[in-house]
Amino acid sequence: MEFLGTTQLASYCGTRNSCLFPDLAPTTTTKDTYRSYYLPGYRSLSSWRPSLLHRVVSVPAGADKQFNPTGRPPTVLPALQSSLHARYSTRDWHLANMAQLKGSEASTYSASRLNTDSRRLMQDKDQLTHHMQEDSTKNLGERVCSIDFWRAELSYELDCLLKETQALETAKRRLECAVDELQGPLKIALECLYHREKRHGIDLVHDNVEKSLMKEVDVLKDCQETLTKHAQIINHQLGINRDVQHALERDLSDKCSAHFIDEKCFNLRNTSDSINFYHGVEKADRSVSVPATWAKFSDDNIRCSQHARANSAKMREDAETELENASEEMWNHCVGTNLAFNSRIAEVADAKNKLQLQLAKTLQEIFQTEDTINLLERSIKAKEYPLKVAQTRLEGRTKRPNIELCLDAPQLQLVTEVFTLDNTLQTLKLRLQEAKDTLQMLVNNKSKLEEDISVKTNSFFIDKKCMDMRKVFPSTPRLIGYT
Repeated sequence: MEFLGTTQLASYCGTRNSCLFPDLAPTTTTKDTYRSYYLPGYRSLSSWRPSLLHRVVSVPAGADKQFNPTGRPPTVLPALQSSLHARYSTRDWHLANMAQLKGSEASTYSASRLNTDSRRLMQDKDQLTHHMQEDSTKNLGERVCSIDFWRAELSYELDCLLKETQALETAKRRLECAVDELQGPLKIALECLYHREKRHGIDLVHDNVEKSLMKEVDVLKDCQETLTKHAQIINHQLGINRDVQHALERDLSDKCSAHFIDEKCFNLRNTSDSINFYHGVEKADRSVSVPATWAKFSDDNIRCSQHARANSAKMREDAETELENASEEMWNHCVGTNLAFNSRIAEVADAKNKLQLQLAKTLQEIFQTEDTINLLERSIKAKEYPLKVAQTRLEGRTKRPNIELCLDAPQLQLVTEVFTLDNTLQTLKLRLQEAKDTLQMLVNNKSKLEEDISVKTNSFFIDKKCMDMRKVFPSTPRLIGYT
């Protein structure tokens, strides 16, 4: 209770109607109705003060015991009797309590609806999120399967193309080898014609041997031109195959990268450690294709590869046919020319046996020296890789930091190995040069022997020498590149 006569401020809550009939609490669950509810004109208890001033009865200091012998506090009375009518009535008190209860019930109902709607909203959004994540995972799985399919197709087609390209390169090498092999018979035929010009007197005639040699030269040149032209066509096709191979390899590499990324995304879960926020990433669209163009791109690459393989196979068949035709024509003319030579040198004499024996030995030494040169070149080539390894190791060890740059046993061994390999290479190269000089010397000796034969003998001996030169004609398997 409050003592009468204390200083208090009182104010009413407005008109009597607003106090008696406050606005009811809203019943909707919109955003505006979820605010805290207060009655119109309602104030908190801490803000209430009476508006009327009261006066406290003053008692003289010496009259405490006279007027109040019991020691109880004096009864405080308002200064004006009219101030008693300014207080709240009992009816106001009951109405205020009813309004407070109704407002509290409205707030409780609004909060209950908010909680129920919030739980339902969270449940719906959780289900939506779960379904969307499952759909995304399913789509990623299907995408990974599609990438696997095209990657397998590209890999198979790339393997087939590589095999076909390798076979086409082999056919090209066979054509080039055949051209080189035909160069030997052509040179021999031309040399025979040249040597036969050295015949003296009546022997210098346009006989069957000379006619066969001239025809053989024309046939060999035509075969060389045909094979060279076909090798150029194959070389152009090889360029196309390399372009298609590059496109397949690039597409396959992109497929592998995409498969790795999509598989990683497919395996991501809510409990993964590598997930993070990337704000705004959904607004950036860096895609350059759609599923239709994406599949068409790989399909076009495969079709181009199949077309290139078909062309390559046809070119290989044509090359095989041309090689066989060239070999057959060469040997037909070779046999005819040899028969003409044999009929021409029927009266061979034993005077040239020693020179011919020496010429055969020289030719054999030339072949052996060429084999030795090939072996030396292979040996030098084989020593270059160990030298590269040793020098690479030394260069790598120079990057050791600070005190680790130590002249240890491996360092000394590597330095010794480099010097040894350098010396070995120098020795082999010197020996290779000596072998080449020897080969050149042998070739020169062969030419001198042939010159001696042509000088010391007549046209009969010239024809015999030409027949000896024609013994080195390539065989059919060697001409078509099987040996």
